[in-house]
Amino acid sequence: MLTPPKENYGTVKNYIDGEWRESESDEYDEIKDPATMEPVYKAPRSTEDELKETIDVAEEAFWEWRTTPPIDRARMMNRLSDILEDNFEHLARILTQEMGKTIYDARGEIRRGIENVEVAAGIPSLMQGDFSEDIARDIDEWTIKTPLGVFGSINPYNFPFMVPMWFIPYCIATGNTMVVKPSSRVPNSMIELFKIIDRELDLPDGVINLVNVPGKKTDPFYDHDAVKGVTFVGSTPVGNDVYKKAGAAGMRALCQAGALCFSVMMPSTVVDTACRSSLTSYYGCSGQRCLSNQVMLVHEDIADEFKETMIEQSRKFKMGHGLDESVQMGPMVDKAAKDKVLRHIESALDDGMEMLLDGRDVEIDGLPSDCFVGPTILDGLEMDMDVAHDEIFGPVMLIKEISNLDEAIDIIKEHEKGNATTIYTEEGSEARKFRYDVNIGNVGVNVGIVAPMAFFPFGGTKESFYGVLHGQRESIDFFTDRKVVIERWFE
Repeated sequence: MLTPPKENYGTVKNYIDGEWRESESDEYDEIKDPATMEPVYKAPRSTEDELKETIDVAEEAFWEWRTTPPIDRARMMNRLSDILEDNFEHLARILTQEMGKTIYDARGEIRRGIENVEVAAGIPSLMQGDFSEDIARDIDEWTIKTPLGVFGSINPYNFPFMVPMWFIPYCIATGNTMVVKPSSRVPNSMIELFKIIDRELDLPDGVINLVNVPGKKTDPFYDHDAVKGVTFVGSTPVGNDVYKKAGAAGMRALCQAGALCFSVMMPSTVVDTACRSSLTSYYGCSGQRCLSNQVMLVHEDIADEFKETMIEQSRKFKMGHGLDESVQMGPMVDKAAKDKVLRHIESALDDGMEMLLDGRDVEIDGLPSDCFVGPTILDGLEMDMDVAHDEIFGPVMLIKEISNLDEAIDIIKEHEKGNATTIYTEEGSEARKFRYDVNIGNVGVNVGIVAPMAFFPFGGTKESFYGVLHGQRESIDFFTDRKVVIERWFE
């Protein structure tokens, strides 16, 4: 088994104005390796005053940073990409150690983060405006994309490295500054990134900052005049709250909220192959993904074959410590996350669903079971059940049989969430009808995890997204304003 860079990191600090500072707070959270339950570090619950002070720092840094030529900022992104490649394995092991996901998933997360840096390095062309000559006699007109100021970023625990990297590279490459709030449950991946940047990248002080502040103490993001926008990834209730606060403050908001994703299995598919593709979409990262599927809508003609095959393949899914490279699924992020999953399973059983595969009492050789939940399959979902609308965020598959494709499409269209969905079929007409009709942000055909590449926008619809512009490449427009110039010279 691989080893983490350290067994314990002590008490982590905030990164403000190019310096590592101890928090003024005397309150801390003890973060444990969820596979071993061994303490890994302590994270402070920093204060609102510390967050406000950091925003002041970012505001001051903005005025110099925005005048840095885009080509110089692009070179900085290229250098950052090289630095991340050099520290790739180090970051992946830290991620597995604090969050629990497999080293395979952690490496994939670091890779996706780097890809966003690579796209942001194209900022000289991505920020180019439009020009029209002679809109009227002797008058020319053009647009200029300009940076706005300070942005706040509120991040989740399930992808503590990748999600901040959806925003940080684009924010600073476009000439803005940023204050990052990492997840209070797993901040060390982002802290290690900032340590690497501080050590190896000649970025001006105050351009990026990090404050370990609880989610309930982020009001300075909405109260400070220097903050021009906020990014958020997390649950729907909190995302809705962030969006409303930002709107009331007259600032921009890009809020990617909760999900409940459906997959559809049609009779034309090769069941064995489709099941293998589905495994990671339900159980990968222990189901702690906004792109994880929760509901399987399986056609009644292949339902029995599907259930038998899925149960057989799920039982072979190897669990253990994520640093064991043979392991396919690690623990939940902490015991609270496991307990939440167990409550949802009990709710489904109370509502009449049938347990086909029970992962509640899974035991892992040599490891405590505090945070582990095994692959779980329940049959007989009805759309009026609570679990048909609550995101379980765990390795749980809920099965509902359907009689035709239209029924599946209607279920998905009527559902309040709209992050991702996928269909398994060998019929092109079914695939086209599905992707044309469903009102979902990310649609897959014979793809388990519908995760857009960095050079495509990422974002859902309905209650899975609040805002206008989505993440990744589309965030270039989120982080810039358009200035129109109309010019005439008299002879």
